[in-house]
Amino acid sequence: MLISEKVFKKINKHLDRNVLLTYCINNIIHQYNNTIIQLTLERMKAMDWNFKEGFPIYKQIVDQMSQFIASGAIKPGGRLASVRELALDAGVNPNTMQRALSELERHGLLHSERTSGRFITDDENVLKKLRSDLSMGYIEEFFINLEKLGLTNEEIVWAVTDYAKQIAVKKGE
Repeated sequence: MLISEKVFKKINKHLDRNVLLTYCINNIIHQYNNTIIQLTLERMKAMDWNFKEGFPIYKQIVDQMSQFIASGAIKPGGRLASVRELALDAGVNPNTMQRALSELERHGLLHSERTSGRFITDDENVLKKLRSDLSMGYIEEFFINLEKLGLTNEEIVWAVTDYAKQIAVKKGE
């Protein structure tokens, strides 16, 4: 909350102008950071955390957070909520969330600022590589599944091309 005019006048009598200006700026920055944290947490709460049996939860968090980041659901440069808030939202132990976030930091998708918290990378090269890696994984899985059905690479390419044409017609392209 910004300081009232009455408080401002009272403080103004006792402090020099630069100290007061610094206080006001810090107050505004604090409010801005809290707003960003809340928006990030609200976006993440809107996301569906799906955990499957037989696969480590922290790795699933890494995968899902990577998808959130790649899709833009969590904005580049945005500040993450605290480990405890994220863990509560995902329904996991805070140690599990901490392990996942540390892994994301090792991959360069997050970075920590000593007293400010964790932030999503805004490095466009890292984000492009993430999107490329994820898309190649989906394509590989897609090809493996269709090959199990007995389709050849040529038939898969034909099917994808045909599907793309059908979608373009539906969209009016």
